[in-house]
Amino acid sequence: MADIIFMGTPDFAVPTLQALIKNHRVIGVVTQPDRPAGRNRQLQPSPIKQTALAAGIPVFQPEKLRKPEAIEELRQLGTPDVYIVAAFGQILPQSVLDIPPHGSVNVHASLLPRWRGAAPIQAVIRAGDAQTGITIMQMDAGLDTGPMLSQRAIPIAPDETSQSLHDKLALLGAELLTETLPRFLAGEITPQPQDDAHSTLAPRITKDEGRINWNTDAASIERAVRAFTPWPGTFTFWGDRQLKILSGSTGTDSAAPGKVVKNANGIAIGTGDGLVYPMRLQLAGGKPVTIDEFVNGHADFIGAQLT
Repeated sequence: MADIIFMGTPDFAVPTLQALIKNHRVIGVVTQPDRPAGRNRQLQPSPIKQTALAAGIPVFQPEKLRKPEAIEELRQLGTPDVYIVAAFGQILPQSVLDIPPHGSVNVHASLLPRWRGAAPIQAVIRAGDAQTGITIMQMDAGLDTGPMLSQRAIPIAPDETSQSLHDKLALLGAELLTETLPRFLAGEITPQPQDDAHSTLAPRITKDEGRINWNTDAASIERAVRAFTPWPGTFTFWGDRQLKILSGSTGTDSAAPGKVVKNANGIAIGTGDGLVYPMRLQLAGGKPVTIDEFVNGHADFIGAQLT
């Protein structure tokens, strides 16, 4: 049983923290400051803060952990055997990573060196990869560049969304860390360097990336719909109204990019290569509906030009 300080913020990190609480002594938790959320924009604690407080663990919420005063406050939590990091949301300086005698270990949601960065789950779906997984790695000052301790792969289902894959990987990360950490602390694992020649980047996603470019191919658009579920969502414009495409499939026929057509297979939208058949849509101000329900309420949708 080791002394741990855990750093994480979103739902993805919760199973890992719960596993650490069960198997080790978590002497402190570091998470992002409370942020405005919801319709009333009230300050909300992170899922990790809620988990830590429920377990009676001290919580530290630095705005910037790089600042000297923040590092000094971090030291006041104590010196653990190792820092464990999962989706913390800040890049840690080497001076912080080196505080524990065993350094810092990260739970990363991809098969490194593929998809380094903030959004590996979305990136792997957009790219059409056949598999992804979890990498447990030693951290250095680079962006997910440290040596690897263990990996485990899982297949990506044809209908996988970022939400469904997130949930699978969150549990897998906790499971793999539970198996890896005791062996690492006992000196039984030789860290393996990453091959930088095979690295790819998964930068943070912006809301604007959800806007559909109908000149791209249907397969890429369909993957983007799944990759951006639940956030930021994929959307287009019908006139001056935003229209979200919540799910869909593809076909090989053709129509002008953004043109809504009807054929023997149903209602489709033209792209630069192939058709997208929307299955569920949501018009701004409305509720999610099936394509049949949508057309029943908006007969003029057939023949529309989306932008």
